[in-house]
Amino acid sequence: MKALKTLALCLALATPAFALEPLAEEPFINDSLRAGRIGDVIRKTCPTIEARMFTVWSKLEELKRYARAKGYSEAEVKAFLKDPGQKARLKAEAAAYLTEAGAVDGDAESYCKVGRDEIAKGSLIGSLLRDRG
Repeated sequence: MKALKTLALCLALATPAFALEPLAEEPFINDSLRAGRIGDVIRKTCPTIEARMFTVWSKLEELKRYARAKGYSEAEVKAFLKDPGQKARLKAEAAAYLTEAGAVDGDAESYCKVGRDEIAKGSLIGSLLRDRG
């Protein structure tokens, strides 16, 4: 009986060590979502850049597998993706990145340049885009 109580106590104390970090703090997931948002804004703003949809779908499936392998449930991921606060945060981070990279509201060519630069760098953002120009 004492061994059972000791085991229960050990498990209770060890639980935080196994707890997952909040999705908003998970770097790979957030970096991937931010890159997707940035790529989406670029493709919607620049008339000569389009999404590489097969790559986008592949990266999305990779992200889903990653989240499941880390231990996040589908319900947790869906709740995170639908959370208005998280959507706003990622949107703001993407906008800040674009501004820092040289994109200017109302100047489609500046978004095209950022897109071409990302493609040239071979970044995650660039891997999601294709320049038809």
